[in-house]
Amino acid sequence: MHLVSLVISDFRNISGATIEPDPQGTTVITGLNGAGKTSLLEAIAYLSTLQSFRGSPREAMVRRGADQSILRAETLVGDRAVTIEAELSATGRSRTMVNRQNVGRRGDLHEALRTTVFSPEDIGVVRSGPADRRRFLDETLAVVDPKAARSSDDVEKILRQRSALLRNTGRRLTAEIATTLDVWDERLDLAGTLLVAAREALVEQLVPLTEVHYSRLAGEATPVGIEYRRSWDGQLATALAASRAKDVARGISLVGPHRDELELSLHGLPSRTHASQGEQRSLALALRLAAHQLATDRHGSPPVLLLDDVFSELDPSRSRALLAGLPPGQALLTTALPAPPEVEAAKIYAIEAGGRVAATSAGDESR
Repeated sequence: MHLVSLVISDFRNISGATIEPDPQGTTVITGLNGAGKTSLLEAIAYLSTLQSFRGSPREAMVRRGADQSILRAETLVGDRAVTIEAELSATGRSRTMVNRQNVGRRGDLHEALRTTVFSPEDIGVVRSGPADRRRFLDETLAVVDPKAARSSDDVEKILRQRSALLRNTGRRLTAEIATTLDVWDERLDLAGTLLVAAREALVEQLVPLTEVHYSRLAGEATPVGIEYRRSWDGQLATALAASRAKDVARGISLVGPHRDELELSLHGLPSRTHASQGEQRSLALALRLAAHQLATDRHGSPPVLLLDDVFSELDPSRSRALLAGLPPGQALLTTALPAPPEVEAAKIYAIEAGGRVAATSAGDESR
């Protein structure tokens, strides 16, 4: 699987652009900060996940002054050509199609395009709150096991409905509200139990891979701990019933997969509070490398690799270690500075002010 071409219209600050990345090598995208390099990778990632890896809502990705953004990608899956088209609306409903067929779940894009994103913001998986770590797990599930990832979408939809109901109870548990909660709790029990089981299985697979990649990045053997912590004991249905009175009183869902935690540690100490910034960044990279390797092993070919200015945050030894840990395959790399000498650019595109994109010589490292 690889990306053949990408056409962008009115996405972020890019009014219009077309690129044709090298199918197997590394395509380097250069430009000043703010020119639109990250936006280009964000467009590719959106077509594989229906989400922004920046965490932005769809309307924020539409260029200011435009009504909608249009993205179109051609991919090659084996010998089969696939077309992915997305319309992102600034005010109305957005839609995505694969070969002219509407898709509603990110898992529906799995056979058309898979991506792995590395960005400086990945350090948030280690440093920030539990939501970032849960998001990392669910993003990885979407690439590694799309069937299991469907439960993540189901849980999100159920929680939206359950939370809306709780906000409108007036803090009183009437018989009618209890009956409606029974319905949503049954659905949350089913989808949530499936999601947590998938997350826990994924964590078990990630642990040894992450430790190998971290030790290589750090230059020494390092014990890495990754533990999934549920926000309840026993059966989810029982926990939801026990928490119902508190949920109604506070107007929020206090128990479920959306409250779980992924605990990360180095040398047995919590990495969020005890690791240095360099250690935290290395751990975040190791997690992404492990996820990329797991997806590659699972599907027999690597996802399209999107490297967003990651080398600006790494010293030369970690840059070399990162590159050494990547399997061969299609990659797109953004940089405002010359890429590490180990990067062999098969193609180069320069993004200029206003989001204009132009192909340059692969031997030109001055831009």
